[in-house]
Order: sequence, then structure tokens, then C-alpha cells
Amino acid sequence: MQRLPNQVYEARKLRDFKDLLSQTVKKYPNSIAYQYKRWKNAEDFDYITKSYEEFQNDVQALSTSLLQLGLENKKIALIADNRYEWCTTYLAVTTGNMVIVPLDKALPNREIESLIQRSEADAVIFEKKYLEEFQKIRKEKIGNLQYLICMDNIKDSSILDYQQLLLKGAIALKEGSTIYNTRIINPQKMSIMLFTSGTTSEAKAVMLSQYNICENIRAVASYVQMFESDVLLSFLPLHHTFECTITFLYGIYFGVTVAFCDGLKYIAQNLKEYGVTVFVAVPLVLENMYKKIQKEIEKSGKTPLIETIKKVSKRLLKWHIDLRKFLFKPVLKKFDEKLRVVFYGAAPMNKQTILGYNEMGIELIQGYGLTETSPVIACETDKRKMPGSVGFPLINVSVKIDAPNDEGIGEIVVKGPNVMSGYYENAVATQKVLKDGWFYTGDYGYLDEQGFLYVTGRKNDVIVLRNGKNIYPQELEFLISKLDYVDEAMVYGKDRKNADTLICAKIVYNSDKMKEYFPNNQEQEYTEIVWNDIKKINEQLPIFKHIKEITITTEPLIKTTTQKVKRYQEIQKVKND
Repeated sequence: MQRLPNQVYEARKLRDFKDLLSQTVKKYPNSIAYQYKRWKNAEDFDYITKSYEEFQNDVQALSTSLLQLGLENKKIALIADNRYEWCTTYLAVTTGNMVIVPLDKALPNREIESLIQRSEADAVIFEKKYLEEFQKIRKEKIGNLQYLICMDNIKDSSILDYQQLLLKGAIALKEGSTIYNTRIINPQKMSIMLFTSGTTSEAKAVMLSQYNICENIRAVASYVQMFESDVLLSFLPLHHTFECTITFLYGIYFGVTVAFCDGLKYIAQNLKEYGVTVFVAVPLVLENMYKKIQKEIEKSGKTPLIETIKKVSKRLLKWHIDLRKFLFKPVLKKFDEKLRVVFYGAAPMNKQTILGYNEMGIELIQGYGLTETSPVIACETDKRKMPGSVGFPLINVSVKIDAPNDEGIGEIVVKGPNVMSGYYENAVATQKVLKDGWFYTGDYGYLDEQGFLYVTGRKNDVIVLRNGKNIYPQELEFLISKLDYVDEAMVYGKDRKNADTLICAKIVYNSDKMKEYFPNNQEQEYTEIVWNDIKKINEQLPIFKHIKEITITTEPLIKTTTQKVKRYQEIQKVKND
């Protein structure tokens, strides 16, 4: 049974993205919308800030120039690192009655060519490093590309200059152009074309509307609040709907400041220098950060002291006295003392890591969703959390469990205003997942008596034994990941002709930690060491879940840009090895 949490906030109505931006500019015109670095050279930079009013002016100016090029109702691809121009472009396109096609910045050239062709994009806005590829695409007449627009300064008359388009649009607006203001947006029409992340063999083009995303923003705002004073660090790739909706668009809704991360190894530094209060991340990043914190504690020899502080803190919390930030200040100093909440999703997280962050005063809020659902289906709230669950279904989303087994586990099926209209030019794939208004997620899970939703794994990943028993790989991967020397793991089934499916694990170990923990052992002995620990894990499990075969490596698993393991590719790789 689906139940709503006790605490639900009132969220304001949104018609479309133009309305979203206008409402925020009206409330917070001078608040800083973006803060980032403009590099003069490899070592020197200036900090640049943009107010919400300046941001809106740039959106309107760029959109005006794009409309003057005759691109209304056309598709415009966008590919770049996380940067101010990416955000400006996204809203300039969508508020100007054009369709945005965000592309994964990590795509190989052949994939970029394929998606440009499949999307039928008439223009592409990109940063300098993609210049040669798009010149090649246009020269070879791949797709419909008419305009190439570069965000960075280059000397090529065949490429439209982004800054010049901004200037041209600003002048046109000053001279009274109404081409932008008179565009009427149909919020129900496809405005965003997103290609799925490709954890399977095929990426599909998801059709989303501004209505889908605006309703999703309003629903999340009913559960979790942010404030004008908040600073978010944009780290996950903006093309991904989780980062785009929650950091970028949800951030606009509350008038927060967004700062752009300099890269994975600079997260801790950026958290401190920008005074970040809210961070949107994936479990792998958070788990690695937590491991670093634990390592620092161990090195300092303060583990017993920290454990005592945790006990004191828990007692104080029972009396509604929260001194966690003060008590754990020396530990948090390495990252950011201002960090108060972390949103995470895209994959499950180790329960001990969640509790560890919470003990230090950093609240973790988990969300669950898919590209096809704009993306959030469920999330924890400010007030109610349940480690291990993905929170409550959103206030405007209905969730049911299809064909549950004896344990209540079945496919998660959802209905709501956040659900896509379908896959672009792929009626067969659309009909497989959209049935009578319900979207079949392909994820298995269950709802508990309190209304919390639990995700047990992807339908395609579940290992089904001959006796009908189901094994959810994520459950076993959690147990393996608890081993200190393990960086990541993937559990999968290997079919056999005359016997039941063999449960296997591919384990990525950290060579430095192996040398630290087992200094007297040679590398060729590591497999036996790992296998002995796997046997101990097996002792905790029923026989049918026992891992029977392992492969160990130091090579990271193949992942998407949001750090989801590409299981299909990994399994194909294992088969070929």
C-alpha cells in the first residue's frame, strides 16, 4: 500500500521553464545564480559570478539569436562539460520553443555521429574540443546539421560564435525585438530529447515535456526544501537527467547558487572553496569520500575517541540536542563544514555509509527514478528516512508492484505527470513499457507497511535459478563492497547446460590496500585471500545464494558517466576473456 509521509510542503505552481525562471528572477533578481572560474592560463583564473537577472538576460539574448536563425521547433544538440554556457543554452532553447538534445560528453565519436543522425538535430552547440568531430559530421552530411555553434573563441568563419550570438541577441532585444517574448510554449509537447545512459546494448531517445519536469520539480519540493542561501556543487554530468533536474532546474526553483566542480579529484577542494551546503552525487563518489574520512581517522589514531563522540552525540540527539557539526568539526574540516545535505541516486548505497554520514551531521537524502520519469519517482523527505529504502513515492506519482512474489517483490510500475510520452520514433519499445498509462520501470522492488519503497535490482539483472529462486546481484555486491580492499564488484550468473546457474563475482581490488593489509603476500596469492573472504560471506547466506566463482582485477568496471556499471558490456567482456 502506498502512503504519503507526514511532512509535505506546499509547492508553487509552474507552467513551463520560462515561468520557472521568471518566478525566481522576480523573487531573487540579485542573488548569485552561478559561480565559476574563468581560466586566464593553466595556473591563473578569475572567479565569475552571474546573478539570476543576468542569467535571464543571457537566456533571452541567446534564444532571440537562435530564433532569428529560423530554429523555432527545431532540435538543437548540446554537448560540453558542466559550465555556465550549458545552462544558458538549455533554457535558451527550451524557453524559445525549440527542442534540446543534451548529449553525453564522454561519448566516442561514432556514438556522437549516430545520435546526431537519430535526433535529426538542425544545430549543435558545443565546446572547442568537439570542433573537428562536428566539422567532419557536417562535411560528410551526417544528419540534418545546418549550424555549428562553438562556446569558445575560435577563428573559423564557418562556425557561429556563441558570444557573438549573445551580443547580437542582446542588441536585438534592446532595439525592441519581440521574437522571444511572443513565443507560446506548449508545456505538454516534447521539449527535451534524452538518450538513455546505455547500461544495456541500446540507447533509446526519451521524449520529455516541460510539464513532465516542472511537475517533478514541484513534487520533490513538497518533500525536500532548499534555501536561497544554499550553494550547490555541480559535479555529475549535466546531460544526465538526475543532475539536470535536481541541481540545475530544482536549484533555480529555490534561487540557490550553483558552482561548477573542477573534476573528480577536486571535489573536496571545491566543497571548501565555494562553501557548498548541498551536494548531488552518486553512491560510488560518496562511498569513496567516506572511506577517505575513515582512513584519516585511522591514521590519526583517534578511532576510539570518534566512537566515544558518536555515543555522546546519539544520547544528545535523544534529547533533541544536535551538536554533530560541532563534535565532528575536526573530521569534516577536510571537506566542508558547511555541507548539510547530500542528494544521491542512480544506484543503491551501503547502509553503513549512510549511517556514517548521518552520525557526522551530514544528512543523506536518497532519490530513485529513471530518465523516462523526469527522473524522480520516489525520495526520502527532510523528516522521514529509512536507510536501505529509496523513500516515498512522490506526492503526484502512483506506484504499484506488478506480479509480486511470496516476498512481495515484483516489478515497480508507476503513473504520474512525470512519465514520458514515449521513445522517439520507436513505437515497439514504447509499447513494451507504457501500458494503460502505467510505466513499467524494469526494476524489481517492494513497498513496506509504512509506504517506503525498496528497489532490489534491475529486472534484467535478476538471476533466476531452476527452482524459481531469485537472486538480486546488488544484495551480494553490497556484502562484497564491505571488504576494505574492494573498490567495486559485479555479481552475475553463468548459465550451464546440465547444472543450475553458477553465481559469479568480478571483484576490483585496490592494490595499495592489498599491499598494506597483506604485506607478506605476493600478487599471485591475492585470489586465495579474496576467496577466503568470499567463503565467509557465503556463510551468512542461504546455500542457493552462494558465490561459487570469482575473478579479481585492478581494472575498473565499465561505467556510464554517472558511474553506473554497464553490466551488459561487462558480462560480454567476461564471456570473451
